[in-house]
Amino acid sequence: MRRILVLRGGALGDLIVTLPALALLRQHWPEAHLTLVGNTTAASIALARGLISELLSQHEGRWAPLHEAGPLPGSLAEWLSSFDLVLNFWPDPDGAVRRHFPTRTGQVFLEAPALPPPGNGPAAGHFQAALTPLGLQPGPLIYPLPPAAPTSRERSSILIHPGSGSPRKNWPLANWLRVACELPIRPVFILGEAEVARWDAQGLSTAGIATLRGKNLEELIVELAGCRLFLGHDSGISHLAAGCGARCVLLFGPTDPATWAPPSPRVRVLREAADLSTLSPESVLAAAQARLADQRSD
Repeated sequence: MRRILVLRGGALGDLIVTLPALALLRQHWPEAHLTLVGNTTAASIALARGLISELLSQHEGRWAPLHEAGPLPGSLAEWLSSFDLVLNFWPDPDGAVRRHFPTRTGQVFLEAPALPPPGNGPAAGHFQAALTPLGLQPGPLIYPLPPAAPTSRERSSILIHPGSGSPRKNWPLANWLRVACELPIRPVFILGEAEVARWDAQGLSTAGIATLRGKNLEELIVELAGCRLFLGHDSGISHLAAGCGARCVLLFGPTDPATWAPPSPRVRVLREAADLSTLSPESVLAAAQARLADQRSD
């Protein structure tokens, strides 16, 4: 394979659970030109680590004909025909994308649902399994994400990310603040745009609580790689933390941790029910303290 195209949308977590599949492709075809069309912010970490050669935004209008029944514009059809392998992880419920491939004789087209079916194990395994027709055998389900630049920082901090892509997956912020007060090390809260709005609305900006705001992914990787413990939800930042090798305590509610929790021995999942509010601060604090006390390498 000289040229490979991967269609993969979604947010940060969706990209991270696809990294092991990209790593398999890169390992088998190290010299291939691998183009990914997806979330350019999230996939920048794959580009920086050489897993892909080229990154294009999923939001460009030129991809619209792939979701339509008519013939592809000549320029798009010609460009797609330049690829030896096309791998589709975009949602394709009516098969519109599938109908356009292969675009030429000899082109290989493979696909897998964007959402892994329940009961089939970790999401990363689902995307790796799509490559078995190529003779590629599944490998590790966590792709390591060390900082792009080496660091000798000692793991000393506790980081808490109180958000996710959905309010249903979030533990009440008041509970996080209560846990933070009881931890033996003063934690730092990671705040994205959505979390900043909630934080400021509750008047916490002047409460003297340490926060990380506006960090890009590479900056977050440095922080996560240097933390002693990470606390969070089912979120892309949690997958990032697991990839950085952080010890994690992750709270799961409506989503199934068997599919969506990072499959790492350094990750402990807490889940009592689909409603996260049923988890008590005492149980989360106990789990955090146990992870802090465990100095083994996992």
